[in-house]
Amino acid sequence: MIDTIVGLIGGGNMARAIGGGLLRGGMHATDLMIAEPNAEQCEFLRKELYGAMVTENNSTVAAAAETLLFAVKPQILKAVCEDLASVVQKSKPLIMSIAAGPKIDDIDSWLGGGLSVVRVMPNQPALIDQGISALIANERTSTTGRDMAEKIMSAVGQVVWLDSEGKMDAVTAVSGTGPSYFYLLIDVMIESAMKYGIDENTARTLAVETARGATSLAAAETESMSSLIERVRSPGGTTTAAFDCLDAADVRGILAAAIDAAEKRAAELAKDAGSA
Repeated sequence: MIDTIVGLIGGGNMARAIGGGLLRGGMHATDLMIAEPNAEQCEFLRKELYGAMVTENNSTVAAAAETLLFAVKPQILKAVCEDLASVVQKSKPLIMSIAAGPKIDDIDSWLGGGLSVVRVMPNQPALIDQGISALIANERTSTTGRDMAEKIMSAVGQVVWLDSEGKMDAVTAVSGTGPSYFYLLIDVMIESAMKYGIDENTARTLAVETARGATSLAAAETESMSSLIERVRSPGGTTTAAFDCLDAADVRGILAAAIDAAEKRAAELAKDAGSA
């Protein structure tokens, strides 16, 4: 169980997911604080995360939190951090950030320096506690701090640690953006099933459950994805016909290029944030 006061700066979907995961994991609601500038969203959060302290004031949360997690857009992170620097320098919480792009040294500098900072890249399935989060900490972060960051993110899924911050852009492109790639494939499967006369509800069930089963099997097996494909494919069969079409269109290359584009954009966001 989390035995620290956790403050979230930002009350969007990922903050909701993390806050909800912490409460479902047994954390006392009175140890959870959320700062959200939108009054209507504050009311929603008070109902959904009943018992947590929700306010429109960032400084109130920053002053009281022992672990302070920034869940704001990369484009505004610098301004939000600089506004809280004097408060954070007094309270010295463990700092966590889930913003794509801004680097640890930049975040630390914006907050006045000398802090323990952990960068996190979660993904959307955290909304149902099925996420995967990659973490990297600076040298000032103690083992206790690393353990706390891992406990917090484990509340919404699995956790991996990186050995270099330079790999965070790739993580952003692969797992941060990754759910959307699967949604696209599912959508194509649904549309194709409907084209052949299957009703929409049945088509969605077929596509989603196929995706669920395939990912569960991929997680359970130790074989390569190529080996799993070969277990489905038979000479002259339907899977072979499908893959002949995919290979002719270089779908593998197209998807790899899309991931490259996402990685490049993540690097640009980091550069833009640092020079803003």
